[in-house]
Amino acid sequence: MTSRAFNLVLEAADKGLFPRARKWGWRRLYNLMSRFWSDKDWRFMNYGYLLPAGSKPFQLDAEDEPERAFIGLYQQAVDGLDLVGKWVLEVGCGRGGGTAYVAKYHQPKAAIGIDYSNVTVKRAQELNGESDVLSFRWGDAEDLPFPDESFDVVINIESSHCYANMSGFLSEVARVLKPGGVFSWADMRGSNMVEGTNQCFESCSGLELQGETLLSSGVIRALDQMNEKKTTRIKQVPVLSKFFLEFAGTKGSSIYKWLKSGDVVYLSRRYNKIN
Repeated sequence: MTSRAFNLVLEAADKGLFPRARKWGWRRLYNLMSRFWSDKDWRFMNYGYLLPAGSKPFQLDAEDEPERAFIGLYQQAVDGLDLVGKWVLEVGCGRGGGTAYVAKYHQPKAAIGIDYSNVTVKRAQELNGESDVLSFRWGDAEDLPFPDESFDVVINIESSHCYANMSGFLSEVARVLKPGGVFSWADMRGSNMVEGTNQCFESCSGLELQGETLLSSGVIRALDQMNEKKTTRIKQVPVLSKFFLEFAGTKGSSIYKWLKSGDVVYLSRRYNKIN
């Protein structure tokens, strides 16, 4: 029953139905998850991304190696960008591991993570700490709580599918970016949704596309690698385990099957703020 309920949520998202209700529901879900799981080693909420076997790995400290698959989505998002001394915003930071990775490895002036789930923001603060560089706060992606032209880089990883107004979010990104700033976006979309997503981006006159990468195969590799660990953790909460096994993209879930078949694609894009 719970897996069927999750499938109905995905179908509603694919058709663009009930956007405000879905946004409300996603927030309640993430609040629930943050209350259920306080594990000190769970700082990421994305599906992950791994390069093909034989590729040169990016450098990580030994303490961060267990999270390499999840960090991979952030590494590809900032690969080639000079973040030293820059103001970086992550919208939809979840439990904060990605924002913390940017702060630790890329030497920004500030790395700020915001999330619509207030409970998840508190969890991010607990798991990662805060400093003069790294901080977390509550915020709505469709009404960013920052002045115009505040950031050099905005990152958005596996979060925008939860938003009620994608066009409104993109307008906010363009507003808070400095001229020449970079927006790095990655998320999954049902194949039927890609055209609508493209229209949202094209209607945002402040952002200019620099490049796109299909990440689906690398996401599947990450899901395969992390499957056993995620399944074990989720089954510790038997009442909701079927729902969360679907949500987490474990083997046999609808999301996993759709990524394998191409019915869902995982895209990465990079945009510049037009001067």
